[in-house]
Amino acid sequence: MRTAVIFSDGGSRGNPGPAAIGAVVSDEAGNVLHEVSERIGITTNNVAEYRALIEGLRAALELGFDAARVRMDSELIVKQLRGEYRVKHEGLRPLYEEARRLLDRFVERDLKHVPRAQNRAADALVNRALDAAPK
Repeated sequence: MRTAVIFSDGGSRGNPGPAAIGAVVSDEAGNVLHEVSERIGITTNNVAEYRALIEGLRAALELGFDAARVRMDSELIVKQLRGEYRVKHEGLRPLYEEARRLLDRFVERDLKHVPRAQNRAADALVNRALDAAPK
């Protein structure tokens, strides 16, 4: 079984405000196989967090992985996807459902909340996109 390690992060400057996503997909040996760093317009932190995760999951599936270890510094998103928290904000429901559908395509999946310090690479990709001049 091939396991992807996905670090993802989303952020906005202002909530809502200019937002971006970052995701890093690696194999278990730590080889980075895919990165996402992209502005997504004006939105909230939580929307950005979900969109980053979705992009990371899509990339892992396209790369042929059948298991996923997801690491995020958004405790809310991790707990919603684990079923520990309800999705109260209706605007997040379609993103939650898309993330669930993607996660369900993996034979095994493990979602963990990590401190921001352990999510530096994805966070840097978010900030790189936010700091870049808008197109």
